[in-house]
Amino acid sequence: METVKVLAKGQVVIPASVRKKYDIRPGSKMHIFEYGNLIYLVPPSKDPVEEAMGCLPPTPSLSEELLKERKKDFAK
Repeated sequence: METVKVLAKGQVVIPASVRKKYDIRPGSKMHIFEYGNLIYLVPPSKDPVEEAMGCLPPTPSLSEELLKERKKDFAK
């Protein structure tokens, strides 16, 4: 973890090692997200669907769980 300083206009300098790792260049756009007391800077992805594939575990299957619940509702 590296520490950065906030400049007068609210700017922060992203360390060179991080810029190189994520190919962040002058003019690159970044998404900023807040979650609780955390702030995330996220480079936009070229294909968010492709990058999201496989991020959820295969089990338990939410669709199977929803179908089971629905069958219970119709059985009543």
